[in-house]
Amino acid sequence: MVEVTIDSIRVSLMTQQRVVILKDLDSDRYLPIWIGPCEAESITIELQGVEVARPLTHDLLKNVIGELRASVRSVQVSDLRNETFYARINLSVDSKQMDIDARPSDAIALAVRAKVPIYVADNVMDSASITPEEDLSEAADSTASDARLSQSPFGDLIDKLDLDDLGPDEN
Repeated sequence: MVEVTIDSIRVSLMTQQRVVILKDLDSDRYLPIWIGPCEAESITIELQGVEVARPLTHDLLKNVIGELRASVRSVQVSDLRNETFYARINLSVDSKQMDIDARPSDAIALAVRAKVPIYVADNVMDSASITPEEDLSEAADSTASDARLSQSPFGDLIDKLDLDDLGPDEN
């Protein structure tokens, strides 16, 4: 198992979908997991320490676990099958250990509330993690603006544009 931390939660400008980015604590590997907007909001609220008037669903889950005299020990992103991530919530109940199936987004939202470690299975990290490329400032043959464009989601599109077809320059 690889211990990770939440690096960020991002919003796709194209689709408005959310992605939580988990970072390996011992390397520069990152694991992006697409999550729903409600779960993204729940994680963000807790990470930012925002006070809410009434318990959110993940607060309720944490409270129920506590009232049952159980505790959350950790959460794990345990598997990746058919492009779907799976998670487990590790509970301690009366000195007995239990693993509960969960969506990664719910498990992560619970983990930030319970302040417990988040782990990712080695095989999941090996197959789905990404490692950032060299820093853009180290790009020797490109200007800063060219490097930014080529690294942007639209870099390929920009490179393929034929600007000669736009007509004469009127300046």
